[in-house]
Amino acid sequence: MEHTPYERSRWYERERWYERDGVRLHAVEAGPPAGPLYILLHGFPEFSYGWRKQIPALASAGYRVIVPDQRGYNLSDKPRSVTAYAVNELAADIISIANGQPFRLAGHDWGAAVAWTVALARPQGLEKLAILNVPHPSVMMKHLTTDPGQLLRSWYMFFFQLPTAPEALFRAVGKRSLVSTSRSGTFTPEDLNVYAEAWSRPGAVTGMINWYRALLRTRPPAIKDPTIRVPTTIIWGARDRFLKAVMAQESARFCPHSRLVYLTDATHWVQHEEPDRVNELLLS
Repeated sequence: MEHTPYERSRWYERERWYERDGVRLHAVEAGPPAGPLYILLHGFPEFSYGWRKQIPALASAGYRVIVPDQRGYNLSDKPRSVTAYAVNELAADIISIANGQPFRLAGHDWGAAVAWTVALARPQGLEKLAILNVPHPSVMMKHLTTDPGQLLRSWYMFFFQLPTAPEALFRAVGKRSLVSTSRSGTFTPEDLNVYAEAWSRPGAVTGMINWYRALLRTRPPAIKDPTIRVPTTIIWGARDRFLKAVMAQESARFCPHSRLVYLTDATHWVQHEEPDRVNELLLS
């Protein structure tokens, strides 16, 4: 088995592979194998390493924690077709990993978009939901179509539709983008090197960017009822440079059993910057 380029024992206990429709997904795990299931979903441009500050806390509380490298990322398969990254496919990967077990689900950034989709399309077995810094799909669509300010903040989503140029730019500025959009010291040189190693894998940068390409080139899942009926916690770094904070409030209105927690000094990278508070919220 090919191993990841970091010291595994510090933040997880096991590695495992999952497969759905011929796509193999690498995951890291921790906690008692028979414990209640907690799945954590990373966003762009991270991978399972993005939850390294949460995995030990959840495992110590008795959860079996599964953190996949989602398709296109790190050690997981990287399908060539853009349509393979449609959000319904991404959500189906997570439902397959849960394999019919009751589970809790937390997602950050793109991982939160997948988590919203799981809660809307296949809530069976989902016990609780935690969302970090991405709005409900209906709220996101509303702001992208009616809010010039948010449209300007989301410029990169449209740039990523181009061929080859986004890959070239990301390879040039990927590390710098994490540093420039987070609090000082959030990402150490070691962290940045770990991410760079994951990005260097064949097909990884294209696979990661294909999530954005699929967003505009595939039909989104039909939402008959936008209400999220499972208990939901929305955690929002108020200094997010990509997404307006008002979208968190609007998202909470779609969740009758919800609480919204703003972390006023945190940016988009909230679980990195406020790990103790985020862990407390994920466990409570």
